[in-house]
Amino acid sequence: MKYAIVESGGKQYRAVEGGTLEVDRLPVEAGENFKLEQTLLLADGESITVGTPLVKDSPVWTKVVEHFKGEKVTIFNYSPKKRIRVKTGHRQNYTRLLVEQIGGSELVKREPAKPVEKMVKAEAETDAVQVKAEKPAKAAPKAAPGASKEKKTAARVPAKTEKASAAKTKAAPAKTAAKKPAKPAAKPAAKKPAAKKPAEKK
Repeated sequence: MKYAIVESGGKQYRAVEGGTLEVDRLPVEAGENFKLEQTLLLADGESITVGTPLVKDSPVWTKVVEHFKGEKVTIFNYSPKKRIRVKTGHRQNYTRLLVEQIGGSELVKREPAKPVEKMVKAEAETDAVQVKAEKPAKAAPKAAPGASKEKKTAARVPAKTEKASAAKTKAAPAKTAAKKPAKPAAKPAAKKPAAKKPAEKK
């Protein structure tokens, strides 16, 4: 495994080909190439070279992926018994770099290798589809006509409805309509005797 220890912005980072680095923001636009020249250590398998203080002719070639901000940090300063309270926040700007090559005087452009596993899976899928297309689908066995009719009738009349109807016939007695007594006929109103007129004096 080949890797290098690089310095950028007073900090040291471990760079691996194909990996990424998050360094302090650089004055480079996204998509451009950037060369880190301060290589402190270079390891290639078992051979390790340590710089004095730098390793000569072994820069790290990178590509700027994006610029972004880190997490917010809150700073709170106060002095007790003096009513001094100062709260501030800060978000550091970073640059994400993609390590393309370690060492070399120039950046060698490489074509992206096609993944072998995906190609093997695609070929296996196509073979399986062809095998399925060649084999005819087996017809389902036909059931006897009598058995199908019995199943349909059993499905139509569930057992619960039969039990419920039997219980209702046993429990509920026959209802008889109670006849209301006829109302007595209204009595004729009694006639009042006519008032007698006083006799006239002669």
